[in-house]
Amino acid sequence: MIMDDNTKKIFIKNMVCNRCIFAVRKVMNELELKPVSVTLGEVLYEGEMTTDKKRLLDKKLKEQGFELLNDKKQQLIEKIKTEIINLIHYDKEIDGHVNISEYISKNLGYEYSYLSNLFSSIVGITIEKYIILQRIERVKELLVYDELSLSEIAWKTGYSSVQHLSNQFKKVIGYSPSFYKKMQKGNRKKLDQI
Repeated sequence: MIMDDNTKKIFIKNMVCNRCIFAVRKVMNELELKPVSVTLGEVLYEGEMTTDKKRLLDKKLKEQGFELLNDKKQQLIEKIKTEIINLIHYDKEIDGHVNISEYISKNLGYEYSYLSNLFSSIVGITIEKYIILQRIERVKELLVYDELSLSEIAWKTGYSSVQHLSNQFKKVIGYSPSFYKKMQKGNRKKLDQI
Protein backbone atom coordinates (compact mmCIF):
# COMPACT_ATOMS: atom_id res chain seq x y z
CA MET A 1 0.00 0.00 0.00
CA ILE A 2 1.48 3.30 -1.07
CA MET A 3 0.93 6.18 1.31
CA ASP A 4 -0.11 9.57 -0.03
CA ASP A 5 -0.21 12.94 1.75
CA ASN A 6 -3.62 12.17 3.31
CA THR A 7 -2.65 8.73 4.63
CA LYS A 8 -1.20 8.32 8.11
CA LYS A 9 0.23 5.27 9.88
CA ILE A 10 -0.16 3.99 13.43
CA PHE A 11 1.25 0.91 15.10
CA ILE A 12 -0.79 -1.30 17.41
CA LYS A 13 0.43 -3.91 19.87
CA ASN A 14 -1.10 -7.40 20.33
CA MET A 15 -2.65 -7.86 16.89
CA VAL A 16 -2.13 -11.55 16.07
CA CYS A 17 -5.01 -12.77 13.92
CA ASN A 18 -7.73 -11.86 11.44
CA ARG A 19 -10.21 -11.19 14.25
CA CYS A 20 -7.76 -8.60 15.60
CA ILE A 21 -7.74 -6.92 12.20
CA PHE A 22 -11.54 -6.90 12.17
CA ALA A 23 -11.75 -5.47 15.73
CA VAL A 24 -9.23 -2.71 15.02
CA ARG A 25 -10.92 -1.82 11.73
CA LYS A 26 -14.24 -1.54 13.58
CA VAL A 27 -12.77 0.81 16.23
CA MET A 28 -11.13 2.94 13.53
CA ASN A 29 -14.43 3.21 11.63
CA GLU A 30 -16.34 4.11 14.81
CA LEU A 31 -13.93 7.01 15.32
CA GLU A 32 -14.21 8.02 11.64
CA LEU A 33 -10.51 7.47 11.04
CA LYS A 34 -11.17 5.77 7.67
CA PRO A 35 -8.82 2.78 7.64
CA VAL A 36 -7.21 2.32 4.23
CA SER A 37 -5.25 -0.78 5.23
CA VAL A 38 -5.31 -2.80 8.45
CA THR A 39 -2.67 -5.50 8.86
CA LEU A 40 -1.20 -7.19 11.90
CA GLY A 41 0.33 -4.44 14.01
CA GLU A 42 -0.13 -1.60 11.52
CA VAL A 43 -2.93 0.64 10.27
CA LEU A 44 -2.91 3.12 7.41
CA TYR A 45 -5.78 5.55 7.75
CA GLU A 46 -7.21 8.79 6.46
CA GLY A 47 -8.89 11.31 8.69
CA GLU A 48 -7.90 13.77 11.36
CA MET A 49 -6.26 12.42 14.52
CA THR A 50 -6.78 15.06 17.18
CA THR A 51 -5.28 14.62 20.62
CA ASP A 52 -8.72 13.80 22.04
CA LYS A 53 -9.42 11.30 19.28
CA LYS A 54 -6.02 9.66 19.86
CA ARG A 55 -6.81 9.30 23.59
CA LEU A 56 -10.20 7.83 22.76
CA LEU A 57 -8.65 5.47 20.19
CA ASP A 58 -6.09 4.31 22.74
CA LYS A 59 -8.87 3.74 25.31
CA LYS A 60 -11.06 1.79 22.87
CA LEU A 61 -8.11 -0.29 21.68
CA LYS A 62 -7.14 -1.13 25.27
CA GLU A 63 -10.72 -2.29 25.91
CA GLN A 64 -10.16 -4.76 23.06
CA GLY A 65 -6.76 -5.89 24.39
CA PHE A 66 -4.64 -3.76 22.04
CA GLU A 67 -2.37 -0.79 22.61
CA LEU A 68 -1.15 2.12 20.52
CA LEU A 69 2.60 2.13 20.09
CA ASN A 70 4.36 5.46 19.94
CA ASP A 71 7.89 4.37 20.81
CA LYS A 72 9.96 3.48 17.69
CA LYS A 73 11.72 0.58 19.43
CA GLN A 74 8.42 -0.90 20.61
CA GLN A 75 7.08 -0.56 17.06
CA LEU A 76 10.08 -2.48 15.77
CA ILE A 77 9.59 -5.20 18.39
CA GLU A 78 5.98 -5.60 17.27
CA LYS A 79 7.11 -5.79 13.64
CA ILE A 80 9.53 -8.60 14.57
CA LYS A 81 6.75 -10.47 16.39
CA THR A 82 4.37 -9.94 13.47
CA GLU A 83 6.92 -11.28 10.96
CA ILE A 84 7.43 -14.40 13.09
CA ILE A 85 3.71 -14.96 13.67
CA ASN A 86 2.94 -14.49 9.97
CA LEU A 87 5.69 -16.89 8.96
CA ILE A 88 4.90 -19.63 11.47
CA HIS A 89 1.12 -19.41 11.70
CA TYR A 90 -0.14 -17.97 8.44
CA ASP A 91 2.35 -18.31 5.60
CA LYS A 92 1.19 -21.30 3.59
CA GLU A 93 3.86 -20.78 0.92
CA ILE A 94 6.81 -21.34 3.24
CA ASP A 95 6.73 -24.68 5.04
CA GLY A 96 8.82 -23.31 7.89
CA HIS A 97 12.10 -24.21 6.16
CA VAL A 98 13.55 -20.78 5.80
CA ASN A 99 16.40 -18.99 7.51
CA ILE A 100 14.29 -16.92 9.86
CA SER A 101 17.06 -14.50 10.82
CA GLU A 102 17.62 -13.63 7.14
CA TYR A 103 13.86 -13.46 6.56
CA ILE A 104 13.32 -11.02 9.44
CA SER A 105 16.37 -8.93 8.58
CA LYS A 106 15.35 -8.66 4.93
CA ASN A 107 11.71 -7.82 5.63
CA LEU A 108 12.49 -5.19 8.27
CA GLY A 109 15.60 -3.71 6.68
CA TYR A 110 17.89 -3.99 9.71
CA GLU A 111 20.89 -6.15 10.58
CA TYR A 112 19.76 -9.22 12.47
CA SER A 113 22.25 -8.63 15.31
CA TYR A 114 20.66 -5.23 16.01
CA LEU A 115 17.14 -6.70 15.94
CA SER A 116 18.20 -9.61 18.15
CA ASN A 117 19.84 -7.38 20.76
CA LEU A 118 16.91 -4.96 20.78
CA PHE A 119 14.36 -7.78 21.10
CA SER A 120 16.23 -9.45 23.97
CA SER A 121 16.69 -6.19 25.86
CA ILE A 122 13.02 -5.20 25.64
CA VAL A 123 11.13 -8.52 25.61
CA GLY A 124 13.44 -10.40 27.99
CA ILE A 125 13.87 -13.47 25.78
CA THR A 126 15.78 -14.04 22.58
CA ILE A 127 14.15 -14.01 19.16
CA GLU A 128 15.12 -17.68 18.89
CA LYS A 129 13.22 -18.52 22.10
CA TYR A 130 10.22 -16.54 20.84
CA ILE A 131 10.33 -18.50 17.58
CA ILE A 132 10.45 -21.78 19.50
CA LEU A 133 7.44 -20.74 21.60
CA GLN A 134 5.49 -19.76 18.47
CA ARG A 135 6.41 -23.04 16.75
CA ILE A 136 5.30 -25.04 19.78
CA GLU A 137 1.94 -23.22 19.81
CA ARG A 138 1.55 -24.01 16.11
CA VAL A 139 2.41 -27.66 16.77
CA LYS A 140 -0.19 -27.76 19.56
CA GLU A 141 -2.78 -26.29 17.20
CA LEU A 142 -2.00 -28.85 14.49
CA LEU A 143 -2.07 -31.70 17.01
CA VAL A 144 -5.52 -30.66 18.20
CA TYR A 145 -6.79 -30.46 14.60
CA ASP A 146 -5.63 -34.07 14.15
CA GLU A 147 -5.36 -33.75 10.35
CA LEU A 148 -1.60 -34.26 9.89
CA SER A 149 0.87 -36.91 10.97
CA LEU A 150 3.63 -35.90 13.36
CA SER A 151 6.11 -36.07 10.51
CA GLU A 152 3.96 -33.68 8.42
CA ILE A 153 3.63 -31.36 11.41
CA ALA A 154 7.42 -31.41 11.89
CA TRP A 155 7.95 -30.42 8.25
CA LYS A 156 5.23 -27.76 8.27
CA THR A 157 6.62 -26.10 11.40
CA GLY A 158 10.25 -26.11 10.29
CA TYR A 159 11.69 -28.97 12.34
CA SER A 160 14.39 -31.11 10.76
CA SER A 161 12.83 -34.32 12.12
CA VAL A 162 10.06 -35.72 14.30
CA GLN A 163 12.71 -36.39 16.95
CA HIS A 164 13.78 -32.73 16.97
CA LEU A 165 10.16 -31.61 17.26
CA SER A 166 9.44 -34.15 20.03
CA ASN A 167 12.53 -33.20 22.04
CA GLN A 168 11.80 -29.48 21.84
CA PHE A 169 8.10 -29.99 22.55
CA LYS A 170 8.88 -32.07 25.64
CA LYS A 171 11.45 -29.54 26.83
CA VAL A 172 8.96 -26.64 26.57
CA ILE A 173 5.66 -28.35 27.46
CA GLY A 174 6.86 -31.13 29.75
CA TYR A 175 5.54 -34.10 27.81
CA SER A 176 5.59 -35.58 24.33
CA PRO A 177 3.43 -34.43 21.40
CA SER A 178 1.66 -37.80 21.31
CA PHE A 179 0.78 -37.55 25.02
CA TYR A 180 -0.42 -33.98 24.47
CA LYS A 181 -2.56 -35.13 21.55
CA LYS A 182 -4.14 -37.85 23.73
CA MET A 183 -4.88 -35.34 26.47
CA GLN A 184 -6.54 -32.90 24.03
CA LYS A 185 -6.61 -30.32 26.80
CA GLY A 186 -6.37 -27.47 24.37
CA ASN A 187 -4.28 -25.50 26.81
CA ARG A 188 -2.84 -23.37 24.08
CA LYS A 189 -1.71 -19.85 24.83
CA LYS A 190 -3.05 -16.82 23.05
CA LEU A 191 -0.44 -15.66 20.53
CA ASP A 192 -0.18 -12.24 22.12
CA GLN A 193 0.69 -13.84 25.47
CA ILE A 194 3.80 -15.60 24.22
